[in-house]
Amino acid sequence: MRYSRQNKILDIINTHEVETQERLVSLLRKSGYKVTQATISRDIKELQLVKTLSPSGKYKYTVGVSVDQPVSDRFIKIFKETIQSVSSSGNIIVVKTLSGCASAAAEAIDSLNFPNVIGSLAGDNTIFLVANDPSNVPALMNKFNEMIK
Repeated sequence: MRYSRQNKILDIINTHEVETQERLVSLLRKSGYKVTQATISRDIKELQLVKTLSPSGKYKYTVGVSVDQPVSDRFIKIFKETIQSVSSSGNIIVVKTLSGCASAAAEAIDSLNFPNVIGSLAGDNTIFLVANDPSNVPALMNKFNEMIK
């Protein structure tokens, strides 16, 4: 439930200007999540959300991005705990996740900057990854399988 909720938080902050934790709680409740401000506070910390100035001149929650910051163990944990299977065909890798977790897992994959992955697309429980060449797929598959063990 936590990963589904955190995935929904990422979706909400990408589609709404969320200025306060109270507003985030309200939007989550409207989406069917039973949450408290304390839970949201922990989620904000785990997701490394920060407030940035929006085009409208208000501060809103966004995903913190820093190229100097090492990859969070959180992303590896999200990947490991939500992935159900990994398969491939040609230069496409298909990653199956728990329902509602594909976006969070795709964000983890993108944040890990895997070499030879040129793009990703996430649905509800499926991620499509495109490798730059079919010959690089076995190494990527091995890495993903090592991570989920």
